[in-house]
Amino acid sequence: MILVNTDFITGKKLETISIVKGSTIRSKHIGKDFMAGLKTIVGGELTAYSEMLNEARAIATKRMVDEATKLGADAVINIRYATSNIAQGAAEVMVYGTAVKFEM
Repeated sequence: MILVNTDFITGKKLETISIVKGSTIRSKHIGKDFMAGLKTIVGGELTAYSEMLNEARAIATKRMVDEATKLGADAVINIRYATSNIAQGAAEVMVYGTAVKFEM
């Protein structure tokens, strides 16, 4: 599956199928949340949250690709990510794009 954030793929004629999406809501356990809270006092990267968001992006992307695959897509174009805070220490990651087939 080809994934791009442009609205074209060089050298390919595309037939639009549908918008596809994937999302997940993730949180870290209380121990990691507590340590991150302490880290905000001294500054620096909150590694536990960086890891959490990287995992969430990967899961959301896989779910989007699975949806596109079910529709018979060859690629997803114009991919965008959005993140929102759900609760203290929990975030939703949403990814969406346009599923397309290659015209012969």
